[in-house]
Amino acid sequence: MGDLCYMAKKKNATPKIDIEEQILNLGKRIKELRKQKGFTNYEFFAYENRIGRSQYGKYEQGVDMQFSTILRLIEMHGLTVKEFFGEGFE
Repeated sequence: MGDLCYMAKKKNATPKIDIEEQILNLGKRIKELRKQKGFTNYEFFAYENRIGRSQYGKYEQGVDMQFSTILRLIEMHGLTVKEFFGEGFE
C-alpha cells in the first residue's frame, strides 16, 4: 500500500527545472534584446548603460546572477518582468 502512495505522489510531482539550461536561456534573451535595440557589440551597450563591459559579457554568456541584476537589465530594456520572461523560457 505504501508503494501506491509513493507512486501517486511521484506521478503528480512538479517537473524538474534544468537550472543551467535556464541560465543559458537568460543570457540568450539578454543578448537578443541588446541586438533588438540596435547594439551589434555588447561592449557599446554596456558602456551606454554604465555596466562593466566584461561583467555584461558574462551575463550574455549565461553566468548566474542575482535577481536584482536581472531586474536592472529588464528595466534597461524598458520591459516588465512578464514581458522579459515571456519569450525564450519554458
